[in-house]
Amino acid sequence: MSYSTLKRVSLAIAAGMLLSTGPGLSQALELRSADIHPEGYPTVLAVQKMGELIKERSGGRITVKVFSGSALGSEGDSIEQVKLGALSMARVSSAAMHNICEVTRVPSLPFLFTSKEHLHKVLDSDIGEQILKSCEQAGFVGLAWYDSGARSMYSRGKPVRSVADAKGMKIRVQQSDLSVAMIEAIGANATPMPMGEVYTSLKTGLIDAAENNYPSYESGHHYEVAKFFSKTEHTMTPEILLFSKRQWDKLPEADRKIIQDAARESVPYMRKLWAEREDKSLAIVQQAGAQVVEADKASFQAVMKPVYDRFVTTDEMRDLVKRIQAVK
Repeated sequence: MSYSTLKRVSLAIAAGMLLSTGPGLSQALELRSADIHPEGYPTVLAVQKMGELIKERSGGRITVKVFSGSALGSEGDSIEQVKLGALSMARVSSAAMHNICEVTRVPSLPFLFTSKEHLHKVLDSDIGEQILKSCEQAGFVGLAWYDSGARSMYSRGKPVRSVADAKGMKIRVQQSDLSVAMIEAIGANATPMPMGEVYTSLKTGLIDAAENNYPSYESGHHYEVAKFFSKTEHTMTPEILLFSKRQWDKLPEADRKIIQDAARESVPYMRKLWAEREDKSLAIVQQAGAQVVEADKASFQAVMKPVYDRFVTTDEMRDLVKRIQAVK
């Protein structure tokens, strides 16, 4: 564990974590949740909504405090704190879990989902539930899936309309081996880094491009330094709401049910906010002069087989891919 992460864990513990609870006890609980996105972002608002439901249904006994805007560090830091039990929850991209719980790689595979509707049908089914449950052996309880939209390329000097345009470019990706491999498959140089470093890296030319959704492109002000947004829509990697298994195992069954039900009921609320935010973000970046261009998706799809061959490595994962592709 890095010194900075250890320091954040210590601060989280000192600030007052989830109160120790055993079966049958009815103590007041404060659940602490982390998110790298800023206040007002759909994922932050969804967890706050979840907190309202929990507080109401527990008679005010259980509350949720959300630390937004990377206040407790990167997604990697948050995951580590949740595993240790220093945090109750974290909303992270499922890409951040790829090397911890390999089955989470499946919904991040390029061009796996054909539409937002297809994505929702899969995540709301037993397929989505199976992937969430797979995280338990790593020390996490998967509570719910949130939207993250379609990820596309945005760049500084020129638009990325095809694989040929991307060759040789330095492109920021999430800190995930699968994300790195996808960028390398198109002949570009993958540069993993935390979200908080992307703006400066684009501005200084450390990277030529990044890939993300409209709201992140807008809320991170990346459109100010990368004017070309190319609609590659290469992945629809969903977000995942994780709970510390260490803390979960100490909770009475009644409290677990309150938390789990509230998490699931926050999903349609989050999806509504997400759709509204995508429209709003698109309008903001276009008004600011960003150019949204169509991309030749077929040229990207054509080079993705090696990514599937490398990362779909077990019978369970191969079965999940087939089942997802069969959902209509």
